[in-house]
Amino acid sequence: MPPDRRWGTTKRHAVRLTDDTRADPTARVAGPLTLRQRNRVQVLLRAEAGDTAADIADDLGVTTDAAANIRRRFADDGLAAALAAKPPCGGPAKRDGKAEAVLVALAGSPAPAGRTTWTAGLLANKLVELRIVESVSDDTVLRVLKKATSSRGGRRAGVSRRG
Repeated sequence: MPPDRRWGTTKRHAVRLTDDTRADPTARVAGPLTLRQRNRVQVLLRAEAGDTAADIADDLGVTTDAAANIRRRFADDGLAAALAAKPPCGGPAKRDGKAEAVLVALAGSPAPAGRTTWTAGLLANKLVELRIVESVSDDTVLRVLKKATSSRGGRRAGVSRRG
């Protein structure tokens, strides 16, 4: 089997920079960039020179997947997409520090009448009832409480999954 057909050595997304596009990343390297931006420029320049993603990743201290993704974004969407960070997925956060503080305080308060403990569903409903948030899922309530009351080896206390 020829060496260019072995696993991991074929280049699916070849990087070919024109004189204009080559001048842009080279100029960006000289300017004030973050390390992540500088690495993206270096990946493109090294990929055009014929280096493999594995070689580039080893030299720059990035993962092979990161180098390959930068090459892919360049091939699919152009130079600007390859150099820019992808926007985070999802919508804006529904909770803030105040909502989390209220949730933790509420979970530490006495349970409602007829209950021995707060459940995630009861806490979520109470936050909506108090107009702290418009909506919140039980999983989000549990995630926030787990983050706020992380106790290694301690006996489980507080909110129950069961409603």
